[in-house]
Amino acid sequence: MDTSTASPRRTGRDALDAVLIASTVLMGLIAGVYYCFTCAIMPALAGADDRAFIDFLQRVNAKIENPVFFLSFYGAFLAPLAAAIMQRRRGGGPIGRWIVAALALYTLSAISTIAFNIPLNNDLDDAGAASAIADPAAVRADFEDPWIAWNIVRTLLSTAAIGAMAYAVLLRGRARADRTG
Repeated sequence: MDTSTASPRRTGRDALDAVLIASTVLMGLIAGVYYCFTCAIMPALAGADDRAFIDFLQRVNAKIENPVFFLSFYGAFLAPLAAAIMQRRRGGGPIGRWIVAALALYTLSAISTIAFNIPLNNDLDDAGAASAIADPAAVRADFEDPWIAWNIVRTLLSTAAIGAMAYAVLLRGRARADRTG
């Protein structure tokens, strides 16, 4: 489409659509990380010896803090916040309520990550190199079950956030179809 002839109203609608889709994708990426840990990584590590378990997760901790992950993690909050503001300017309605629900659910998943999973990760890192830990079984015991429990919480919350955002996208599509229809 030639945007030079597009009306400002049309451009605004297209921008909201793009932000809604970006929100859904970003939330999906983060939920996918958590889901992978829930369904594959932690179950696979269950059979590992304590030092291998600690070493692997310390390596993950060192690599996950990178610009791509941070863009996704914070973008999954900022994009739906922008969508909520944009939709509010259009009157809010059911679409706005679902966007806010998605934002609230994602925010709760981020809070659980920051309040529980990250401190547990930091404790694991602070234990030192896996090969030098005097009692790796104790370090693992302090980490494993609480981390898994909080990972399940954030997985469920972020997955529910995707569902809410997807429903907002669906409602938005229906509303556009009704107007053109």
